[in-house]
Amino acid sequence: MYRTHNCGELRLEDAGTEVVMSGWIQTSNNLGHMNFVQLRDRYGITQLNFNKDDDEALLERAAELGREFVVKVEGTVRERSSKNMKIPTGEIEIQVKSMTVLNESKVPPFTIEDESDGGDELRMKYRYLDIRRNPVKESIIFRSQVALASRNYLSSKGFIEVETPFLIKSTPEGARDFVVPSRMNQGQFYALPQSPQTFKQLLMVAGMDRYFQIVKCFRDEDLRADRQPEFTQIDCEMAFVTQEDILNTFEGLTKHVFKETLGMELADFPRMQYDEAMRRFGSDKPDMRFGMEFVELNDVAKGKGFGVFDNAEMVVGICAEGQAEGYSNKDIKKLTEWMQRPQIGAKGLVYVKFLNDGSVKSSVGKFFSDEDLKAWGEKFGAKAGDMLLILSGETDKTRKQLNELRLEMGNRMGLIKEGDFKPLWVVDFPLLEWDEESERFHAMHHPFTSPKKEDEERMLTGDHETMKALRADAYDLVINGAEIGGGSIRIHDRALQARNFKLLGFTDEEAEEQFGFLMGAFEYGAPPHGGIAFGFDRLCAVLMGQTSIRDFIAFPKNNQGRDMMIDAPATIDEAQLDELGLKLNLNLKEE
Repeated sequence: MYRTHNCGELRLEDAGTEVVMSGWIQTSNNLGHMNFVQLRDRYGITQLNFNKDDDEALLERAAELGREFVVKVEGTVRERSSKNMKIPTGEIEIQVKSMTVLNESKVPPFTIEDESDGGDELRMKYRYLDIRRNPVKESIIFRSQVALASRNYLSSKGFIEVETPFLIKSTPEGARDFVVPSRMNQGQFYALPQSPQTFKQLLMVAGMDRYFQIVKCFRDEDLRADRQPEFTQIDCEMAFVTQEDILNTFEGLTKHVFKETLGMELADFPRMQYDEAMRRFGSDKPDMRFGMEFVELNDVAKGKGFGVFDNAEMVVGICAEGQAEGYSNKDIKKLTEWMQRPQIGAKGLVYVKFLNDGSVKSSVGKFFSDEDLKAWGEKFGAKAGDMLLILSGETDKTRKQLNELRLEMGNRMGLIKEGDFKPLWVVDFPLLEWDEESERFHAMHHPFTSPKKEDEERMLTGDHETMKALRADAYDLVINGAEIGGGSIRIHDRALQARNFKLLGFTDEEAEEQFGFLMGAFEYGAPPHGGIAFGFDRLCAVLMGQTSIRDFIAFPKNNQGRDMMIDAPATIDEAQLDELGLKLNLNLKEE
């Protein structure tokens, strides 16, 4: 027997109990006549007491224990003389009678503590050690709890879990695919799925009615804190439903997960149209934990001889309450430089300060009178001590830039409170978005998203501006400025799906080659259907107040898409290339 109890369960009422325990050595405090050792496993830490008066030879053996040695001990539970009330087992210790070293350990490359001295790359190389640290271990356990809560809720609502294929066909829409060469069909390739989209629609045609899957997806795209090349979705689809049915069902899922994992009751989620979100916050995933809404100034700021504003499509700003006195010219300059970084790309930043003595100070004071600036302040509802921050330029770009500034000021001003959650449904997304580089429309969500009924007839009859104005039955769930999930009502009619493909630049032949199997299925009684997919890793991170999803994935990749632990991707043997029919192609490329 390796253990009768784990390292997190013994309490004072267990005093006198004979126990067997196993785990890793966290720390050792050798006092000469006595040695206190902290034994750790997944469940917690228990103190071991080796005493010279009890067994001098055992004490000497304990002195040889190193960090992360794996040991088994037998002993008696007793009350600690010096209690540690910061841990659940802090009132007891084990008076050790015998010990077996199950495995020794090399000195770890970083300390296995909550606050480690190891950098990201080093900890990822030794991820199996990193997972022993409480922050990572608890994140992975929390992920399991979120998955269990999600499964329980969906099962209670009649959803059936169905696995869909990982080896599928590459499609041109969306991010780049990871491709897998076929040995039995040389020169042909599978793709790893970016989502199970077409399969879950086929399951609705098949009459499954309600489907879900907690599923791995793959995208070969540039990485950042909230992206990985392989990630997990809570993927769902429902038949015979409206948008309202889906929003209510998955608002219920979100509330259930919050209650089960955080013990938190969420109020009903507000809803906001896409156009309103862009107008008020410059983002389709606005952080609603604070205000600082956009105010447009075209009517009061243009036509005064200031060319930067006069020649701009949009003049818009935010009010930073109480910041007028605290921001020096040097601070404003640094903030302007922050906005001018390539990641944001603003050309400049205009400020107006309403000082506590009643005066007004502005970087454009020579172009505008105090009365003009005070009129701006009235539009913002500004008061003494407040500061306006204003941008101008092309409407879409300027709003996006101001969104970055709003989020930065929200952080600087301490407006984002820990443990505060503000969910929001963003609805009525555009059906299409124009891509300047390829000079064609792309689906904002995906090619299977249904237009609103009133827009169906305009899909092929309108001009460019009409196409931009088409709206979809599409929706996103946003929590604290992060997109948690997105979905839509789907097209379920072959003729309408064909029209949408044509609008996206597919020829009839291309549409048939890529998606003929789906359009063919629509001819056999496809029901009205729709669904949603939650970013599971991101949901876990948001619930725990984190910005990075990495610690919620057991074995993540780094920013270059590499697995530092197993050193992947890697080259493969020439014999494998021969079997796959790839060697000849590679040689030709080299020549």
